[in-house]
Amino acid sequence: MKKKTGIKDQTNSNGGNLGFESELFKAADKLRGNMEPSDYKHVALGLIFLKYISDSFEAKHKALMADDVQAAEDKDEYLADNVFWVPKEARWSHLQASAKLPSIGTLIDDAMRAIEKDNESLKGVLPKDYARPALNKVMLGELIDLISGIALGEEGDRSKDVLGRVYEYFLSQFAGAEGKRGGEFYTPRSVVRVLVEMLQPLPDPARGVAGRVYDPCCGSGGMFVQSEKFVQEHGGRIGDIAIYGQESNYTTWRLAKMNLAVRGIDSDIRWNNEGSFHKDELRDLKADYILANPPFNISDWGGDRLREDVRWQFGVPPVGNANYAWLQHIYHHLAPNGTAGVVLANGSMSSNQSGEGDIRKAMLEADAVDCMVALPGQLFYSTQIPACLWFLARNKNPGKGLRDRRGQVLFIDARKLGVLVDRTRRELTDEEVQKIADTYHAWRGEDGAGEYADVAGFCKSASMDDIRTHGHVLTPGRYVGTGDLIKDDESFEERMTRLTAELGEQLVESANLQATMRDQLKLLGFPIAELEQ
Repeated sequence: MKKKTGIKDQTNSNGGNLGFESELFKAADKLRGNMEPSDYKHVALGLIFLKYISDSFEAKHKALMADDVQAAEDKDEYLADNVFWVPKEARWSHLQASAKLPSIGTLIDDAMRAIEKDNESLKGVLPKDYARPALNKVMLGELIDLISGIALGEEGDRSKDVLGRVYEYFLSQFAGAEGKRGGEFYTPRSVVRVLVEMLQPLPDPARGVAGRVYDPCCGSGGMFVQSEKFVQEHGGRIGDIAIYGQESNYTTWRLAKMNLAVRGIDSDIRWNNEGSFHKDELRDLKADYILANPPFNISDWGGDRLREDVRWQFGVPPVGNANYAWLQHIYHHLAPNGTAGVVLANGSMSSNQSGEGDIRKAMLEADAVDCMVALPGQLFYSTQIPACLWFLARNKNPGKGLRDRRGQVLFIDARKLGVLVDRTRRELTDEEVQKIADTYHAWRGEDGAGEYADVAGFCKSASMDDIRTHGHVLTPGRYVGTGDLIKDDESFEERMTRLTAELGEQLVESANLQATMRDQLKLLGFPIAELEQ
């Protein structure tokens, strides 16, 4: 007889679709009551994490008991297999049996403390405020019962995968519920997949690539989870790549540590509240792959205290906008054959304010930019600002396996792609993600990627002479042409959304142009204040 979760048939619903995760989240969200999503997130995710490490421990304990009873009580046996040691009072079975007790909050807090005490890498990571009076203990017991059904009847890697998927899905749903605040810890999965599929973060000894992956503003760790998935999908194993990250928000750093632990991913993720600019925790790291979604257009990044920094190879970034500080910080941390993918606001492609145009020109003339991708609007939980992807490369002639791309930049205009998943948000389909990535791989000349060809309205390989003609502006629409103005299957609502996003981009570019004109007129001595009255 098949075991039941109390939600759906576990055997039929743990496959590739999101039915199981979606139903589980709906059930968990009903238990939330009037509690804010930002608070409930830590309650639910902490319990899912506790279930994961307990299940992993129990599976390893069972296997050791079958071979050697004495070894089953040796912590080192678990650490050697990347399994956390879980003392008896912290195991899920104990908490589940006590779920209806008024003291359940205290029991969970004690379990979290016991786990941190016995596992150095988890110190300061786990939530320990389940006993607070404001937290409904009946709800807590029901949530434990609900989570008890996750991966019921599954064992080993299958159980880990189910719990990992649930954790990731809950993260995405909480990000949506929190809106702008949610965007601070979560990058939409389809955007992360574009970065991962284009960069292909695998060890490649033939090209001098060791497989070091870095994110200087790693949020809840989604870039790392997708990178490890990519490795596994291509015949590798977890641990084939080395994970490095930094995060300035302590709460978000804790989410990342749990997110990676649920996936069984070892990592070196540092936290400090000063951030990567002012306290570069991994100062000497040179990464093969960097994936990052920095906060857009940050104006209070403290740039006035970093005027002489070694990272500003292409020019000192303006104190009023961190976009070009992020780009240069990331380029600075690339290994000799390293590549990077960075999410930024569209204004970064054309802005000439405060010297940004000069920095962009210097980066282009130094051949640091490999590819630019304009994304469709409405992809992000946190902002309606249109975004783009910058791909940077330390060496555009890396030899074996790739063609010489020096003096060239690939432009991809993906603004017409994506499907609406609700009234306010859009996602790129798997086929669209693959289309973008395949175009990039063909252009780079990778084996088996096929021949590259420009496609009007979608992609264009531009020379530096072309780019100079456009004043070193990197907006893909300037290079790829118009192509088909309307998708055959584009609905009126989708068309209006796309056109509204394009209008927003043009208004931003117009504002940048006006600012540049004002700066030039000031240099010529024109009375700008009088003209603006």
